Amino acid sequence: MFPPRPLLLLLAATFFISPAFANGWGDDYKAALATAAKEHKNVLLDFTGSDWCGWCIRLKKETFDQPAFKEFADKNLVLVEVDFPQAKTLPPEVKKQNDALQEQYQVQGFPTLVLLDPAGKVIKQQSGYIPGGPKGFISWVNAVP
Repeated sequence: MFPPRPLLLLLAATFFISPAFANGWGDDYKAALATAAKEHKNVLLDFTGSDWCGWCIRLKKETFDQPAFKEFADKNLVLVEVDFPQAKTLPPEVKKQNDALQEQYQVQGFPTLVLLDPAGKVIKQQSGYIPGGPKGFISWVNAVP
């Protein structure tokens, strides 16, 4: 006897969902651009030192982990974490991609946020912490560059 179909789908989804896409964040720049084009959303690149940068950790906790941010992002953004950790090792292809993105967008410090249109064109770029939690972030996104 086979398990019920919904259980099979749940098991398959659990097996195939990568931890890189936890909480709506991915780590594949090209896939994010393809998704953004298909869904008519902007792309947010979060250049972070996720396990050592105090301002990055604070931005995640005070903004990115909040329900208001998640609701806004689900409707408007494709999220890409461009991580430069010190205590964990990234897959070689992700590290290579992140190094190339750091050079491409001339990122000098963390956190740096880069907002791209669905075609990959820079709308705006911000180095440093954005205060104000989700409200401050959403104001930054919506402000005319």
